[in-house]
Amino acid sequence: MPDLFSLGRRGLFLFDAETAHGLSIAGLKTGLVPACRTAADPRLAQTVAGIRFANPLGMAAGYDKNAEVPDALLSLGFGFAEVGTLTPKAQSGNPKPRIFRLERDRAVINRLGFNNEGHDAALARLSARGNRAGIVGVNIGANKDAADRVADYVAGIRRFYSVASYFTANISSPNTPGLRDLQAKESLDALLSAVLAARAEEAIRAGKRLPVFLKIAPDLAEEGLDDIAEVALAHDLDGLIVSNTTLSRDGLTDRTHAGEAGGLSGAPLFDKSTAVLARMRNRVGSALPIIGVGGVSSAETALEKIRAGADLVQLYSCMVYEGPALPGRIVKGLSALLDREGVSNIRDLRDTRLDHWLSAKV
Repeated sequence: MPDLFSLGRRGLFLFDAETAHGLSIAGLKTGLVPACRTAADPRLAQTVAGIRFANPLGMAAGYDKNAEVPDALLSLGFGFAEVGTLTPKAQSGNPKPRIFRLERDRAVINRLGFNNEGHDAALARLSARGNRAGIVGVNIGANKDAADRVADYVAGIRRFYSVASYFTANISSPNTPGLRDLQAKESLDALLSAVLAARAEEAIRAGKRLPVFLKIAPDLAEEGLDDIAEVALAHDLDGLIVSNTTLSRDGLTDRTHAGEAGGLSGAPLFDKSTAVLARMRNRVGSALPIIGVGGVSSAETALEKIRAGADLVQLYSCMVYEGPALPGRIVKGLSALLDREGVSNIRDLRDTRLDHWLSAKV
C-alpha cells in the first residue's frame, strides 16, 4: 500500500512543476506539512564564518524565492535556510513553462530567471519574523534590465542587513543573460569590492558583521576557477557556494525535456558539482568556508560533499522526488554515519576524499 508521501507526490505530479511548487509553499504556510522533530546531535554542530550551525544541512536558494516560509523550512530539520534570489524590483522572470521534471533522472531543468516580488515584499516578511531563532540567509541578485548590476547587489546588502543571518551573491544563474559574465576576473573584482565595502559600512551601523558568500557555476573551465579563487582570496569574502545549476546535459537518460533551455539540477549534478567543489577547495586552501550544493539526496551524498571539501551542504531539487521528510532523514542519517565512522565531529571528515574528487573525470 503506498505511503502518504507517495500519494501526495503522485497528486502533485499531476500538476505542472511550477504549480506543484506553489502548492508545496502553500502547504508549508498552512501547516499541512508536519514539522520534523529531531534530537540535536552536538557532533553535527559547527561554527562556519562566525555562525553556529546546529547541523550542516541547508535549504538552497530558489525554493523560497520570496521569503514566505523560512521558519517552516527550518522546522523540517534544516540547520539553515536561504531565501531568494531577490532583486531590487519585482520581476516576472522568463515565459512559462519554465520548470521541467526529468523523473527517470531525478532531475529538474529550470529557466525561471530570478522571478520574485522584489526587495520590499521580502523585507516585510523577514522583518515580521522579529527575533525568532534560526539561520536565514538572503540570496541577492540583479534585475534583468538593471543598468548597473553591481549596484543591485549593493542594494541587497543594504536593504536586508537588519534581517539576514548571511548573504549570498548569486552571479551564477544561467537564466539571466550576461549574469555569469560577473564571474570573469575583472568583473568579479569590481563586484566584490563594492559589495564588501557596503557590508563594511552596514556592519559599523549595525554593530555586527554578517558573512557574505559567493555562489558560482559548475561549468567553469580551470582558468575560470583559478580566477575566482584568486579574487576571492584577495577580498574579505567569507566563503563560496559550489555550485549552481549546469548547462550540461551529459548522462541524462530521460530525454523528454532534456532539450529545454535552462539550468539542470538534481541527482545528475552530483558528480560534476562535487568535483568542482574539490577543485575550489584545493585552490583556496583549508580556511575559506565552502557550502556544497548539487545532487544531495541522502546522508551519504551529503557526507560525500563534506569529504570532498565542504563545510556545509545545501539541497533543493531532490526534495521534489523525496518529499519534505528528506532533511530530517538526512540529519538522522548523518548521525548514524558518524556512529559508524567513530568521529567526534563531522568536521573531522572534511577533505578525507579530496584527492578522490580532484582526480574524478567528470
